[in-house]
Amino acid sequence: MKGHLVRYYLGKIGLFLLTLWAAITVNFLLPRMMPGSPADAAIAKLSQNGPVTPEMRASIEAQLGVPTGNPFQQYIQYLNDVIHLNFGISYSNFPQTVSSLVSTALPWTLVLVGTVTILSFIIGTMLGAAMAWKRGSLVDATGSVSSSFFSAFPPFWLALLLLFFLGYVAKAFPTSGAYAATSVPNLSWSFLVDALYHSILPGLTILITSLGSWVMGMRNNMINTLGDDYVTFAEANGLHQRTVMLRYAARNALLPNLTSFGLVLGGVVGGSLLVEQVFSYPGIGMLLFQAVTNQDYPLMQALFLMITVSVLVANFIVDILYGVLDPRTRR
Repeated sequence: MKGHLVRYYLGKIGLFLLTLWAAITVNFLLPRMMPGSPADAAIAKLSQNGPVTPEMRASIEAQLGVPTGNPFQQYIQYLNDVIHLNFGISYSNFPQTVSSLVSTALPWTLVLVGTVTILSFIIGTMLGAAMAWKRGSLVDATGSVSSSFFSAFPPFWLALLLLFFLGYVAKAFPTSGAYAATSVPNLSWSFLVDALYHSILPGLTILITSLGSWVMGMRNNMINTLGDDYVTFAEANGLHQRTVMLRYAARNALLPNLTSFGLVLGGVVGGSLLVEQVFSYPGIGMLLFQAVTNQDYPLMQALFLMITVSVLVANFIVDILYGVLDPRTRR
């Protein structure tokens, strides 16, 4: 058994490292397959004020960190930069580095989107299991209709509704930002309360629009599991209903949801672009929108790599958990 377990984990680690290398390599190749130089956008703006000499172009390329040397040398330098988290200078926020911009925006997204995603998964899984156990009841019918209704809401549309009614009309919550304009980010109790207050509307938007999929997914998985022989056998042995539901039915019904949770959790780093845009929330989604709008290639490249790596890491963790929860996967 230990041999199977070791081979299983070594295989997953090897696959993760191979996929990670492929993702980093593709992220290196894509910008270089695009026509033109990364400095062309900056030079085009500068040329509006007069001709750009070769010396000026060389100076701009040096300031922006445009890679030099043959492709192999660039690739080795790129791998070294990735290891040291050096992604160059941001074109749209010159002379700030990409790493400083990402490190400023990342905590806001991780706290908001990450916390809400985990809460949505836990609440939705518990509700879905309870609805399946009481299938056909009023609770099941009400939960099914509500989940289908709210999951059909586009996040940006619900964000606009909450912003208008609770922000502008009722004036119960802030309408933009992650904290008051007069505040300076710190770990004081007053600032944390202010940040929490500003995150309620965007967090509520993400929670409402994502909850329905977890509820319905768990409900359907649970109903299929309840018809299996081992659940019937557990009930026939006189086990307590809560024990049958949690330890027998829910544990196996959870596995497909866990796979989906890995994909969603990996996307947390990418933020919720439209929701952050509506509420002007200074997270990764907002930063990615600014990077694309301003053709900030170094910033875009770093963000795309972060999102890809986060999905790979999340799926790797789910694979490991899958092997713990379902021994059949280790064969």
